Amino acid sequence: MAEELTITAQRMRARMEEIGLKQEDLADAIGVTQGTISLILTGKTQRSRLLPKIATQLSVNLSWLSGESDELINMFDQDSEPISEDELAKIALGRSDKQLFHQPRYLPIGAGSALEEDQKSFTPVPAEFASTGKSENLVGVREIDLTFGMGATYMDVPVTTQVRQFSREWLRQYTHADPDHLFFAQGIGNSMEPYIHSHDLLLIDTSQNSIRLSDQVWAVAYGNCGSIKRIRPMADGSIKIMSDNPTVSDEVAHDGELHVIGRVVAIIRRI
Repeated sequence: MAEELTITAQRMRARMEEIGLKQEDLADAIGVTQGTISLILTGKTQRSRLLPKIATQLSVNLSWLSGESDELINMFDQDSEPISEDELAKIALGRSDKQLFHQPRYLPIGAGSALEEDQKSFTPVPAEFASTGKSENLVGVREIDLTFGMGATYMDVPVTTQVRQFSREWLRQYTHADPDHLFFAQGIGNSMEPYIHSHDLLLIDTSQNSIRLSDQVWAVAYGNCGSIKRIRPMADGSIKIMSDNPTVSDEVAHDGELHVIGRVVAIIRRI
C-alpha cells in the first residue's frame, strides 16, 4: 500500500502542475539535483532546509507550503513584483507601503477550484499588462482568433493571431512555460457554466499536453472539433469528457480519439 504524501509534497505537486514547472527546472533554479526535489515530492524528505527557496520559486508563502497555514498567498505586490517573506510580514503588520497583488479578474484553474460570489465583479486589465510598449518585463502572448466551443467548434477554420504584451511576473503565477507555448482563445457556449462563461478569454498552456491530473480543464480536439472540457482518465484507458453544466451530458473518448491541445491555466472575464 502506497504511503500517503505529506502536505508539503501534495502542495508542491499541485503548485508545480498549476504553473507548469518541471522537477528539473526547479532543481536548476535552486541549485540542487533533480533527485533532491524528487525526495521532497515523494515525501521521503519531510523537513527540507530547501523549502524557503522552493517557496520563492513557486511564488507562494512558506507557511502554506510547509503546511503551517491553509492560506495560499501569491507572493507579488501591487506592481506585480515578487515579495519576500520579510516583506509579507511587514505588509501583514501594516508596516510596508506595498500591498499584496489581488486580481479577481484573472481566475487560476485547478482541481477542486470553485467560483465564489466575489468573483462576479471584475476590474479592467491593468495598463501595464495590456501595454503594447516594449520592456524587458513584458513578453508577447498570442491571442488566437479561433473560438473554442463549450460544447465544440470545428477546427478546420481560418486562424488569425495578434500578439499582446503581458507582465512576465503575472504570467509566472499561472505557468512557467515559454510564452511561445501560450495563447489566448475565446470560449463560447454554456456547457462549462458556471465555471467558465461564454466569451471568456482563456489562457492555454500548450506545453502541458498530456493528462497527468484528473478533472483539470483542457483545450482538446475531439471528433474534428475544438472543445474546452474537464477531462478524467478512466481505469479502462478511455477518457471521460465532462461538462460543468449539469444539463450537458458527458462523453467518453476511446483509442486516441481525443487530442490534447493544452491546459487552461487562467480565465480572463470581460465586463
